[in-house]
Amino acid sequence: MTDFVKQNPGAPPGYFAWEAAGLRWLSSVDGGVPCAQVVSVDATSLTLRRLDSVTPSPDAAREFGRRLAVTHDAGAAAFGAGPDGWEQPGFFGPLSQLLPMSLRGHSRWGEFYAEERLVPMAELAASRLDASTRATIDSVVTRCRAGDFDDDDPPARLHGDLWGGNVVWTPGGVALIDPAAHAGHRESDLAMLALFGCPHYDVILAGYQQVRLLKPGWRNRIGLHQLFPLLAHVVLFGGGHARRTDACARAALAV
Repeated sequence: MTDFVKQNPGAPPGYFAWEAAGLRWLSSVDGGVPCAQVVSVDATSLTLRRLDSVTPSPDAAREFGRRLAVTHDAGAAAFGAGPDGWEQPGFFGPLSQLLPMSLRGHSRWGEFYAEERLVPMAELAASRLDASTRATIDSVVTRCRAGDFDDDDPPARLHGDLWGGNVVWTPGGVALIDPAAHAGHRESDLAMLALFGCPHYDVILAGYQQVRLLKPGWRNRIGLHQLFPLLAHVVLFGGGHARRTDACARAALAV
């Protein structure tokens, strides 16, 4: 076996320990999705077992979906909580442009999503959004605070940054990398998978629902759950993502 080293002397204090904690937390779920194995971690680097890639297949996609549902079902103490034993804030985004991510726990998902995700990221993105988009996001925040999107689903154990680039198709099945692990709503990971495309997405969903059926209307809520990562893309990469952010905010209000 060979190792892969992520290294950045300028990384924020605690970043690599945070990533390692997330990988271990997710990997600890019996029957869940495996993650890249942590070999060692220090202040400026993280060493992982290297993952070999293969062509994605429907069989691997279905098994990934089943295992992802098991990972989500492992849960956590509260919406917004981080990996077990992690007491500091987390991070979101690429290593070169990391953004702080609150891990303050909440009893309700909507309150968590509004206060710890949408409001802070919308404030950072505000200068790159027009007044109409900012007003629409404010309306989504108001509905989240009011509990309009809450249900009886308990906190799910999320990867937290589950776009297709963090899904590695290996000879033994899917393994995950680069988490922003925390507890949230299971639909957030699934919406993130759809954001920039993932091979065999519908097969992944079919496998997922063999283990855990999604709530009725979940497809209508995809925009709601994509709003946070799209705001982050506005902050990180510019206003080119503003139009899609506006569309997602309006889709959320239509639910």
